[in-house]
Amino acid sequence: MSQLLFKLHQVPEDEAQEVRQLLNEHGFTFYETHAGFWGLGIAAIWLTNAEDLPAAKAALADYQQSRREQQRRLYAEQEAEGNAPTLARRAAAHPIRFVLMVAAIALILGISILPFVGMIGR
Repeated sequence: MSQLLFKLHQVPEDEAQEVRQLLNEHGFTFYETHAGFWGLGIAAIWLTNAEDLPAAKAALADYQQSRREQQRRLYAEQEAEGNAPTLARRAAAHPIRFVLMVAAIALILGISILPFVGMIGR
């Protein structure tokens, strides 16, 4: 019976590709499922053979530890160079999206608080 190994929800494509490559290198048979158009399914990598699960999890844990260290080094390098992603840099990169998001947050907050504003004067 198949076993869920790795969920792909919000996983960067390069990481997903590295996981696929890792599984191929270790000789694990696996398949992928996608969330589908409406996002109702599970985007994941599944092992075909349930007996491979402990070995696959161990290999995946080693990979994730090395990726974590690599990403931390990359961020530290970006921070030292002054290129680390910040809110201001992200807003400057996509100003229209940023303004629309702030407006949407303000609208939702205003609608949520509006019923209670009338209660203050009572």
